[in-house]
Amino acid sequence: MTPRLIVSVSGLRDTTLDDAVDLVGELERRSVPVSLLVAPRRGHEYRLAEDAGTQDWLRHRRAQGDAIVLGGYDDAATKPRRPEFASIGPAEAAVRLAAADRLMAEMGLRTRVFAPPRWNASPGCLKALPGAGFRVCAALAGVHDVVRGTTQRGRALSIGEGFVADGWWCRALVAAAGRTAGAGGLVRLNISATQLSRRAPRAALLDAVDLVAGERGAQVARYEWSPVALVGAA
Repeated sequence: MTPRLIVSVSGLRDTTLDDAVDLVGELERRSVPVSLLVAPRRGHEYRLAEDAGTQDWLRHRRAQGDAIVLGGYDDAATKPRRPEFASIGPAEAAVRLAAADRLMAEMGLRTRVFAPPRWNASPGCLKALPGAGFRVCAALAGVHDVVRGTTQRGRALSIGEGFVADGWWCRALVAAAGRTAGAGGLVRLNISATQLSRRAPRAALLDAVDLVAGERGAQVARYEWSPVALVGAA
């Protein structure tokens, strides 16, 4: 079975934009599309609606074939305890999803794909997604088609943004990506843009991409919903 590869970048904002632009350029040279995880708000100090440069780049990247993914709404009240959508009921999830969807639509960045912060979605969140207009939820252990009720298995391998970014983990991530690809599975690589200024995390991400897409011959993909059911869904 041919392995598949999805590469994503989270933590996008004004202070991480230059490093993200550089990484996406490297991936574009490798003909690897990117899924860009975006939150309208990052605590009390950041609003994407006030960041015209990042908005423009995101719209440009979508026009080039990359995917925009809603990566949360506003973690200011929940981050000290748990990720924003990790222990949330359906009613509160619906409110947050609707607010985020409205803001993204106003910026011309609306998406039907959702990835909760740290990939952690509660049952209530998953229940609320279809009613809020979303079709896909990229969670920790797999990618859920919330319209069909199916899941394509494949664990998110992340660097930063709540996950380890040390050298030992970077090496382990490359090895895990190679094993999954060797077994014909779905390889999901993610890096927080806040880690891209560090050599080891950035190099590990690109090494894993080269191993999986180059040596293992994986089919590259994005987070997206298709009217045709995913192969390997269960």
